[in-house]
Amino acid sequence: MSGITYEDFLDLSYTPTETDLVCTFRIAPAEGMSMEAAASRVASESSNGTWAPLHIDDTFTDMGATTFSIDGDTIRVAYPAGLFEAGNMPQVLSCIAGNIMGMKAVDTIRLEDCEWPEAIVEGYPGPQFGSGVRQEIFGVDDRPILATVPKPKVGLSTERHAEIGYEAWVGGLDLLKDDENLTDQSFNPYSDRLTESLAMRDKAEDETGEKKSYLINITAETNEMLERADEAASQGNEYVMVDVVTAGWGAVQTVRERCEDLGLAIHAHRAMHAAFDRVPDHGVSMRFIAQISRLCGVDQLHTGTVGLGKLANEDTVGINEWMRSDLYGLKDVLPTASGGLHPGLVPQLMDAAGGNLCIQAGGGIHGHPDGTRAGAMALRQSVDSVTEGVPIGEYAEDHPELATALEKWGTETPR
Repeated sequence: MSGITYEDFLDLSYTPTETDLVCTFRIAPAEGMSMEAAASRVASESSNGTWAPLHIDDTFTDMGATTFSIDGDTIRVAYPAGLFEAGNMPQVLSCIAGNIMGMKAVDTIRLEDCEWPEAIVEGYPGPQFGSGVRQEIFGVDDRPILATVPKPKVGLSTERHAEIGYEAWVGGLDLLKDDENLTDQSFNPYSDRLTESLAMRDKAEDETGEKKSYLINITAETNEMLERADEAASQGNEYVMVDVVTAGWGAVQTVRERCEDLGLAIHAHRAMHAAFDRVPDHGVSMRFIAQISRLCGVDQLHTGTVGLGKLANEDTVGINEWMRSDLYGLKDVLPTASGGLHPGLVPQLMDAAGGNLCIQAGGGIHGHPDGTRAGAMALRQSVDSVTEGVPIGEYAEDHPELATALEKWGTETPR
C-alpha cells in the first residue's frame, strides 16, 4: 500500500512529455496558503486527488496531473493524455476548468492557455471549411467577407427581416446574420424566416451576380438544432449559426457531425463568453474558448475587433494567430470581427487583423442616413479602399455612400 498527498502533485523538476496537455493558470492563493500548496491543489483537484490522503494498492492507474512550473502568480500543469476521454470536450472541461474554479485554496484562478498534444487533438474533427469558406462558398480570397444583423435584432417581422437582408445583399454584403437571441419566436418563426430570407437571397444573387448566404441561428435543444440544420440544408443554405457557449460543447460536437453530412459551415456566436473570460483574474480566457471552438469544429468565430468596437476583449490579434496556426493538420478558423463597427474603422481593423476574416456590422450599416443599402455599400467601399490601397478619405471622394458614413461616424470608435 502507498499514500497519495497533495505534495505528490507538485514536481518542479518534471518535464512534460509530448503527449501531456499543458495548461497555464494564474492563481492567487487563499490567505495563509503558500503558492506551492495552492499549485499542488490545482493539479490534484483537476486530476485524481482529493482532500484526504489516500492509501491505494497496485491496481491504481496513475492519472495524476503535475504542477511543474511556478513563476510569480503563474503556474503550469501537465496532464497525462490518458486522463481524457477521446473526443469528449465536456469531460476535458470538467477536468481542467471544473471544480478548481471553486476551490477555497485559491481566491482566484484563471485558465489562460493550453498546449494541445496530438494525442488529444486527433480525437476532434476541427473545422470542415475554416477560412476556406471565403473561396469555397463565395469565390473570393482577396478581401474579408461581410455580414450584417438586421436591426433591431429582435422584434422585426419575418417579411421585414428578409427585406433588410435583401437590401444588405444588393448593397454588397455577402451574409445576412441572425443575432444571438433570435431563434424561433412567434414574431419571426424559424421556418418562415429561412424560407423568405433565402427567397430574397436568390433574388439578390440574380441581380448582383455574386454569391450570397445566410447565418441562420439554429440554437436550441440539441435534437431541435439537428432538425433545424436539416431544414437549412434542404432549402439550399450553406450555413448555420450556433451560440456555442450557451448551447454547450457536447451539443456543438453533435451539430458539427451533422453539418459534415449536410455540407454546412458553422458560424459560432460567442454569447455568454464574457461570463467566463471578462474578469481578468478568474475563469478562463477567450483564447481558451477559441481553442476548444476550433477543436470542436466551428468554421467562423467572433474574436473581437482589436479594440475598435463597443465590446471588451483581450488579445484579438493573438487569438486570431492561434486559430490560423498549425495544429496537427486541423483546418483554421475564420475570425469574425463584430460589435460597434462602421465603415470608418475598417482600415484600422484590417491593418491590425488582415483581410482573412469576416467583418460584421449592424448599426454601422442600418444607421446610415440613407438606409441599409447605402450602409452596405459604404462598408463594401471601405473594404475596397483598403484592398485597392487608396486612403479611405480619398476613396470617399468618388463614393458618396462612404462619404456620408464618414461624415456621420468619422473614424472613431463608438462608446
